[in-house]
Amino acid sequence: VAAPLRDRQAPLELLVTAAGAPDAMASLAALQSRVASLEALVEERDARIAALEQAVQTLTVGGAEAEPEWSAKKVREAFIEFFVEQHGHTFWKSSPCVPHDDPTLLFCNAGMNQFKPLFLGTCEPTLPMYKLKGGRAVNSQKCIRAGGKHNDLDDVGKDVYHHTYFEMLGNWSFGDYFKEEACKMAWECLTVKYGLDPERLYVTYFGGDEVKAPGVPSDEECKQIWLSLGLPESRILPFDAGDNFWEMGDVGPCGPCTEIHYDRIGGRDAAHLVNIEPGDPDVIEIWNNVFMQFNRSPTGLVPLDEPSIDTGMGFERLTSIMQNKRSNYDTDVFTPLFAAIQEVTGAEPYTGLVGEEDTTTKDMAYRVVADHIRTLTYSISDGARPDNNGRGYVLRRILRRAVYFGSQFLGAKPGFFNKLVPSVVATYGDFFEEIKANEQVVINVLKEEEAQFNKTIDKGLKVFKKKAAELKKAGSTVVPGADCFFLSGSLGFPLDLTEIMAEQIGMTVDKEGYEAELKKEADKNTGKGGEGQKDMLFQSKETVWLGNENIAVTNQAGKYTTGAQPEATVLAIFTGRGALPSEKGFQPSATGEDEVVGFILDSTPFYPEAGGQVPDVGTLTSADGSKAVSVSDVQVYAGYVLHIGTINDGSVAVGDVLTCAVDYDRREKIAPNHTMTHVLNYALRKVLLGGPNDDEEKKGKISQKGSHVDENRLRFDFGWDKPVSTEQMAEVERLVNEQISSNLQVYDYQAPLAEAMEIYGLRAVFGENYPDPVRVVSVGISEEQLKANPKSEDWANYSVEFCGGTHVQALGVGEVFVITEETGTAAGVRRISGVTREKARECNADADKFATRLDGLEALEGPALAAELKVVKNELNSYTMGAVRKAELVARLDVTAAKVLAWQKEQTKAKAGAASATVKELAKSCGDAAKVVARIDFGVDGKTSSKLMKDFGKANKTSSLLIISAGDEGFGIYCNAAKAHMEGGLDALQWVQATVEAAGGGKSGGRPNNANGQVASLAGIDAAEAAAKAFVA
Repeated sequence: VAAPLRDRQAPLELLVTAAGAPDAMASLAALQSRVASLEALVEERDARIAALEQAVQTLTVGGAEAEPEWSAKKVREAFIEFFVEQHGHTFWKSSPCVPHDDPTLLFCNAGMNQFKPLFLGTCEPTLPMYKLKGGRAVNSQKCIRAGGKHNDLDDVGKDVYHHTYFEMLGNWSFGDYFKEEACKMAWECLTVKYGLDPERLYVTYFGGDEVKAPGVPSDEECKQIWLSLGLPESRILPFDAGDNFWEMGDVGPCGPCTEIHYDRIGGRDAAHLVNIEPGDPDVIEIWNNVFMQFNRSPTGLVPLDEPSIDTGMGFERLTSIMQNKRSNYDTDVFTPLFAAIQEVTGAEPYTGLVGEEDTTTKDMAYRVVADHIRTLTYSISDGARPDNNGRGYVLRRILRRAVYFGSQFLGAKPGFFNKLVPSVVATYGDFFEEIKANEQVVINVLKEEEAQFNKTIDKGLKVFKKKAAELKKAGSTVVPGADCFFLSGSLGFPLDLTEIMAEQIGMTVDKEGYEAELKKEADKNTGKGGEGQKDMLFQSKETVWLGNENIAVTNQAGKYTTGAQPEATVLAIFTGRGALPSEKGFQPSATGEDEVVGFILDSTPFYPEAGGQVPDVGTLTSADGSKAVSVSDVQVYAGYVLHIGTINDGSVAVGDVLTCAVDYDRREKIAPNHTMTHVLNYALRKVLLGGPNDDEEKKGKISQKGSHVDENRLRFDFGWDKPVSTEQMAEVERLVNEQISSNLQVYDYQAPLAEAMEIYGLRAVFGENYPDPVRVVSVGISEEQLKANPKSEDWANYSVEFCGGTHVQALGVGEVFVITEETGTAAGVRRISGVTREKARECNADADKFATRLDGLEALEGPALAAELKVVKNELNSYTMGAVRKAELVARLDVTAAKVLAWQKEQTKAKAGAASATVKELAKSCGDAAKVVARIDFGVDGKTSSKLMKDFGKANKTSSLLIISAGDEGFGIYCNAAKAHMEGGLDALQWVQATVEAAGGGKSGGRPNNANGQVASLAGIDAAEAAAKAFVA
């Protein structure tokens, strides 16, 4: 290691001679050009060797990796420190990598995702994030790119830089600074804070693109900024929209960008390697500064009124640069995970090989497993679960891909994958505390999912082999995309696995066909509306327009009142965003011909959809009745409440005064369902956890995963890893009804968010952005009591939640609560559905009716009980009853069924005994070589018939016997042919078949010496007996 790796100086004369004698050159100019080319090659060689020597110097004599000067933790801290302390940015915690409130995204795929409401102008003024408006922020965001527009899943493992999960270091300006300051800060951060060599940095800018970004000129302003910072023009490179126009998805904020690239080697001109396809591992993009100037709508690009800055720098890539590693996977971001993988699997150590050099696929498997355990740990901690739809489908695919690579190429035993979770938590848990809190939840979910995949892997291999054989027989060597997608989507086999299996038998896969199938699935799961549906969604263009017109946000104070029909003034009329001919944006007036229309009023009593509660419906009418609108939907955007519906009469114009009539009868059915969802939440925690339990709740136990409340029912999803037992459900139901019977009062008040968070036993929804101040809804505890002693442990016996929904004033209004269903929706998530008031009473009434029905059933005996049991079982599902009462009644039904079964066994035993005596007597009395047809009723029972045939054969070896035995609904036919009769042409199976056919048909089977049959109806039993006798007459 200490010896020089090469001689840095090589005599120029020798190099020239090696290239060819001077007299072989066409001219002196050609010789000079050749020498210059060779000198460049030498310089590049020297630079590569220098980099290698520097890497060698980081090793200790024993070969162990030295502690890096720039640890991953230090890299992250330095970035945040630079922007907070030196440039006045606000640190903003990473949002969950699962965007629970953004239907356009499967996963958070960029640092700016959580700030979309600020970029779009839809951020509610009461939310804490709104305070960033006009300001600046910095953070390290958890991101996943697997599925949707940005998808790196299939590339992970094949190289040393792709990841599905990664951290995005970013700084943002929300209408504060713009291009010049952003570029200056980025340059200072890299060259001063991190000390990177400026000569190794290259920048790109948007050079125009009339195809992908028509009408957007080349960003010459950006180019001039970089020139002013001292970069030579040779390292400032223009590219088209594919590289330098950033878009988050099919719709949303976007704009030109400038990327900063780093040359790992240095000492050369690497401009031609920037953005080269398929990519140079030594010249990599590290930072993208997006100039957020536009919003992409279905109809094109629309300028934003307040241009902003969105930057993103790959944490893993920056760490590899600071630690002088050519691979992200060689840094301390991943090395602890590789150590854990080796320990769990017993595989040989990771050696960093790729492509053909990785002959055993071991190193690719290391990268796949390490990347995927990170993705799943973070996503499950943030509330996602593997399943068959949307992001859950993607997560299941990721998990199964990791399990396959680990088991096939690392020799891992079943159940290995979940054992890697602790290493992820130990490596990243200090900064992302949520993965530490949910460690056991992640382990449980992965353990269950892995076990499920291990059950299907053999089936998948069989399906593939069968399909491959069929294709080869037909002369094809290509596995169709649809089949690849079936293996992936239905059996959990990722495309990589199908490709590997195909390659092993000389076949390929139709990737384009697979991608087409995948796109169909992605479109289905990204919330895209159907053709012909009006787009009434508000984004920045709409909210900015309202602001520019000085239209105030809607006064929503009236949404909590009941019975009032206030007047309100129409401030704006919206006909749609422009995708359809009938969508003309904001208009001064509208009629029924405009179809669906939205109205912004100065105030409203309508409740807009929020917090799992459906919106109010109702009407808007003029005082004289000449104008009437049916309101079918109500949504809120940045404080503007949009009343969506159709105009039934007249023309409605801006400035009209309309009477707002909410359907309060419907709301009065919704309110108790919403309030009882809160009480249910309290009761579940009380029963399953014994009350507030920080340790268990930090693991995601009983955390709210979603809810839906309408006029018919309530639905509540929560974190729990096994079914809730009937006994537990009964106790939950009892607790809720106990509080209803006590008619506890329901209170609500506004409180500062920080103050409200101090309330003992408070229930809040994971990932929810609560306003500040926040509305507190408490059941049984007044505002005065909570404020006087917020940390009292007495509050564990009541429901206290943050909520903006409509509620009853006292629980007695709910009358009664019934759980109708308990089921699982995903790994680690359970769902309870319930009803209140008249629907709950109907459930109890039906349960009472069925209980009475059981009383009558249980009074019967013998054949009457057996017959009636079948009728009652068929009736069960026609009754609408609660889950608890149903389970109790089904248990009673099971007891009765057991009683009937015991009686039937006794009857069968008695009949079998009598039949045996009859057969033995018949064997003695029929004589030798007889062909006997006998009607002996013992039911349809193969076991008994076998014994009877043996009894007959022992007593009379020369005779043949066919027995017809009636059961409850049909009859059986059992036959034994003697050897002598068979030699004479008698066939037991043909004998049985003739008997069955005479009865109208049925089932038959057997051999010439022994056969049996069965007929479903007793109607043909006499004809069957006659035919059996005629067959041997």
